[in-house]
Amino acid sequence: MAEFATVARPYAKALYGLARQYGQTRVWGDDLALLAKIVVEPKVSKVLSRPELNPTQRGEILLKLLSSEKMVDKRLHNFVFVLSENNRLGVLPAIYEQYRDFMLSEEQTQQVVVYSAFPLSGAEQADLVSLLENRLDTKLQVRVEVDPALIGGIKIEFGDQVLDMSVQNKLNALYAAVTN
Repeated sequence: MAEFATVARPYAKALYGLARQYGQTRVWGDDLALLAKIVVEPKVSKVLSRPELNPTQRGEILLKLLSSEKMVDKRLHNFVFVLSENNRLGVLPAIYEQYRDFMLSEEQTQQVVVYSAFPLSGAEQADLVSLLENRLDTKLQVRVEVDPALIGGIKIEFGDQVLDMSVQNKLNALYAAVTN
C-alpha cells in the first residue's frame, strides 16, 4: 500500500493544484471519491483489467459508469484518461486519500477516525469531537466506526498517532504484564 501512496502523490498534487486554480477543490474531491469507490467494485475492477481493452477503452468504460452518477466537471475526464494511459486506474483510491489530505490541510482540518465498541449517539459524538478539538487545538473531520472487538471504550486514530482507551487494549496490556 505504501507504493500506491508514492505513485498516487504526484497525481493527487497535480489534480489538487488544478482544482484550486478553478476553485473546484470540493466538487472535484467529491467526484474523485466517486471514482475511487467505483473502481474498487469487484465487477468494475474485473472489466477494467481485461487485457484486450486498450487504455482509451478502459477510460471510456469508467466514464460511462460515471455518467449515470452525474460527474460534473469534464476536465476530470482527461484525468481519467491520463490514469488509464499510465495503467494507474487501480491507484484511484490512494489518489483520493492524498487529495483529501491536501484539502483538509488547506482547511487546517485533521482527519480523525474513532472506533467505538458500540454506536455513539449524536450527543456523545458531538461531545467527543468538541473535547478532541480542544485537546488537539485544530478543527477535525471525524469518522466513527463501530468495532465490537474493542469490547468497550474507544480507540482514536489521528495522523500517525493512536490513542487506545479500549477494554481490549487494557486486557492485552494486563495479559502482557502477567505473562512477562
